[in-house]
Amino acid sequence: MSEVARDPLYHRHRFPAEIIAHAVWLYFRFPLSLRMVEDMLAARGIIVTHQTIRSWAEKFGRHFAREIKRRSAGCLGDKWHLGECLVAINGKKQWLWRAVDQDGFVL
Repeated sequence: MSEVARDPLYHRHRFPAEIIAHAVWLYFRFPLSLRMVEDMLAARGIIVTHQTIRSWAEKFGRHFAREIKRRSAGCLGDKWHLGECLVAINGKKQWLWRAVDQDGFVL
């Protein structure tokens, strides 16, 4: 049994923890829409709706962020490149920031 499968955060879900973790990872790691992640999983025989993927992303997103911070402690580069973009979310303008170190690690 993998470390993800033993995590109590994933208990009482219809899908195995590995599938949930993979769907959330796809959504946050690549510039994919929820429907694109749904299609990618369906191509592998995993039928799940985009609404379910959205709820997984909301529920498990913070957990993923904590794990990334924990694993990357002390291994981040000393030079960072920042990018900013102004986006409209629900009609309200928000700043979107992206930081990448010299090794390509995205914060």
